[in-house]
Amino acid sequence: MEIKRLVLGLVRTNCYIVYSEETKKAVIIDPAADSRRIMEEISGLGIVPEAILLTHGHFDHMLAAESLKNGYQIPICVHKADAELVKHPDLNCSQQFLHMSYSISADEELEDGQNLRFLDGAFTVLSTPGHTEGSCCYYAKEDNILFSGDTLFQESVGRTDLPTGSAAKLVNSIRERLFVLPENTLVLSGHGDQTTIGEEKQYNPYV
Repeated sequence: MEIKRLVLGLVRTNCYIVYSEETKKAVIIDPAADSRRIMEEISGLGIVPEAILLTHGHFDHMLAAESLKNGYQIPICVHKADAELVKHPDLNCSQQFLHMSYSISADEELEDGQNLRFLDGAFTVLSTPGHTEGSCCYYAKEDNILFSGDTLFQESVGRTDLPTGSAAKLVNSIRERLFVLPENTLVLSGHGDQTTIGEEKQYNPYV
């Protein structure tokens, strides 16, 4: 599994292009903004996207999703509990932070424990409510990598004061769903630098 990180948009969101050098298949995780730049990177890598995977429904993780969907004719996938969030500007926070209405519709609604067919089945969906009710992480067990969205950051966690957020649920999600993973699991989050499960179990002051 190869990974290209792009830091995009108003709040410097991590967008990940994840691909196989062997098969040239790829997925785009959290296309935050600037679809042209994302497409240029994909073209340069010579890969073929299969899907757009959202870790949750906030605007800063999906502003380029519709353009990429139309450009590649691929589905937008989001956890079923955030399927309404992505549709409504007041819930996805585009109205609050951008003073504009932005909405999309999910093509595929994901469920906890689902093994995704993309990238030859590399990912399992882990439901981690808290930042939003439908926040989820994408876990690549064979590669020992977790894409944690805004659930878990390096020595921090996602905010819980936005629509459908819950501090209690967030802490429980991290402790019960993420901290049970191997300690050397690489954590690639929605903002900031990478970390590991072991480092967060030891040093994260929020959990």
